[in-house]
Amino acid sequence: MSGADNVVWLGTPAFPEAARTALADTRLRANLRRATGTIRDKRLGVTSELEDWEELRERAAAVKRHTLRHLDHHLLRLEEAVTAAGGVVHCAADAAGANRIVTALVKQTGEDEVVKAKSMATQEIGLNEALADAGIRAYETDLAELIVQLDGDRPSHILVPAIHRGRSEIREIFRQEMRKWGRPAPDELTDDPRDLAEAARLHLREKFLRAKVAVSGANFAAADTGTVVVVESEGNGRMCLTLPDTLITFMGIEKVLPSFADLDVFLRLLPRSSTGERMNPYTSLWTGVTEGDGPQTFHLILLDNGRTAPLADEVGRRALSCIRCSACLNVCPVYERTGGHAYGSVYPGPIGVVLTPQLVGVENAASLLCGACYDARPVEIDIPEVLVHLRAEAVEAKRRARLLPTTEALAMKAAGAVLSSPGRLAAAQRVAALRARLVGPQRPDRRPARPAGPLARWSATRDTPAPPRESLRAWWRRTRPRVREDSRTTAGGKECR
Repeated sequence: MSGADNVVWLGTPAFPEAARTALADTRLRANLRRATGTIRDKRLGVTSELEDWEELRERAAAVKRHTLRHLDHHLLRLEEAVTAAGGVVHCAADAAGANRIVTALVKQTGEDEVVKAKSMATQEIGLNEALADAGIRAYETDLAELIVQLDGDRPSHILVPAIHRGRSEIREIFRQEMRKWGRPAPDELTDDPRDLAEAARLHLREKFLRAKVAVSGANFAAADTGTVVVVESEGNGRMCLTLPDTLITFMGIEKVLPSFADLDVFLRLLPRSSTGERMNPYTSLWTGVTEGDGPQTFHLILLDNGRTAPLADEVGRRALSCIRCSACLNVCPVYERTGGHAYGSVYPGPIGVVLTPQLVGVENAASLLCGACYDARPVEIDIPEVLVHLRAEAVEAKRRARLLPTTEALAMKAAGAVLSSPGRLAAAQRVAALRARLVGPQRPDRRPARPAGPLARWSATRDTPAPPRESLRAWWRRTRPRVREDSRTTAGGKECR
């Protein structure tokens, strides 16, 4: 399956280049620092209230491990339960297939517009663009997603897509763009949060009342009952889930849970880890269709889009346990300084670094490996370990694909040969010391020289300090002439004589 089939909107500049642009944006960095700091503090407050917090995390991890090992079994159970409750289940292997299914379903209704509840899966496959190509207009109803759509922008955070925008920026977006999509913003609109929310409410109300088709995502689905769950903070999602005649729900296949009882654990973990709340203000659950209540036609699209590939990798598949809480983004020092757009994926931050390459088959890693994301994750995903594992796999794949070894590989092989022999190491140190004497002392205020040629790519992101003029062994022999040649460590390694 190719990256083009999977979409996930890569194709932006490589992370180092994109990060440099983001770092120069002082307003962006201020918005990110303020928002992530607030969410971090709230999360720490509510998680510390639970004495069994660690037990909840361990239980959630165990459920996810079991589910991923038996994913085929639980997906079949889910399909049977949804079908028995009056729903229709579709399986989409990739983004192109998923978009074809939705386009056909909407056209069958005779409608040319849909309202959308927040869904990362639809961002992942580029659904809005695919619907637009088919003459169908999609209206985002989540407040942050609305801001992003009006601005012609892309989400930069899993939970708060418009985290990179300040209140004054949002006011200008509403004033300039709302009229192009429907009801315009009030002329006297201020940047007060209540005024902004009211402008969005009035703008969206007419769309909710006339919409016949809605598209949503799903946070979880219980395989035993066929119940689908969406959690949100505004209530706009519930309007999408209850008012239209037809509801089309996207769900990544990894979101299934074995039983309805498992929701108890995840509905306690998710709000605390994502928004720093004890529970989500709106938790919507539905099972199939009910006559006279809510949508009368329900379609559930189970999206693969590269997810089955990591299942065979015991380490890599841990990324599929993610519940999209965004806790790892909020503690990541890289994300806090660059924002989500620099990652070039709908899934930014630490989890995106280990998930995106497995979905689209590209190398897109940007992490400090500092471990902050490991401490914050509500489900036990060792993101640093998975990242190192994926990096090693990428390097090995490139090595196998080449007929000749790279300059870096040859250099590492030579380094291994030198470091494995005390004699060769001593000779190399003498050569390096001679070079240092010829070059002369390096000024402390001057950055190390960047080697050119084959070593240029390596040195572009690494400092290579000048070798010392004297090795440690040479210094020891010169300053400790009385140390006997036969000095050695005793058998226990506790003293020397």
